[in-house]
Amino acid sequence: MTLHIGDEAPDFSAQTTEGEIHFHDWIGDGWAILFSHPKDFTPVCTTELGYMAGLKPEFDRRNTKLIGLSADSVDDHRKWSKDIEETQGHAVNYPIIDGSDLEVPKLYDMLHPNASGDAKDRTAADNQTVRSVFLIGPDKKIKATLTYPMSTGRNFDEVLRLLDSIQLTAKHKVATPVNWKPGEDVIIVPSVSNEAAKEKFPDGWKSPKPYIRIVPQPD
Repeated sequence: MTLHIGDEAPDFSAQTTEGEIHFHDWIGDGWAILFSHPKDFTPVCTTELGYMAGLKPEFDRRNTKLIGLSADSVDDHRKWSKDIEETQGHAVNYPIIDGSDLEVPKLYDMLHPNASGDAKDRTAADNQTVRSVFLIGPDKKIKATLTYPMSTGRNFDEVLRLLDSIQLTAKHKVATPVNWKPGEDVIIVPSVSNEAAKEKFPDGWKSPKPYIRIVPQPD
């Protein structure tokens, strides 16, 4: 199954480092970030999980839950978590899904449906495509995805910025321009007519071209 932005995030039940979850129930009425890793005890992923733990308060403020996924067992996740805290300075403070049966990676189109084998016998290279981030909304639909190679650590500050943009644009009929940061000007989306825009933005807008209408970020 190929997943696209706007598709419903596949639901599943799985064991995690914080017990069994039913994914959609676990998300609840908020937002969620599912980020995946090829294998435990890998260097780049160790830095990522530690950094994400340090960022968790920022995601909490945005009503967004974090959940990791690695194609190994809960026991391995717990052992790895000790290394993460020791080397990165942050204890893992979110659940990590047991992906040792490969079902969730396959469900999210990160592994070929015919992939098989015991988790301990599979290398990080075997699982190298399990390197995606899924941003999921309260409606359980996929709002954004990012996929990186194993050799490049992901920029989770960008994931936070992306979340800010998506939450803002879900609430208001605006889009965010290149390199936008919270508090900066935004763009009125083309689907809003000038008449409707005047009601929503009575102070007007800057318009270097008729199709570009720039306004301050709405509250």
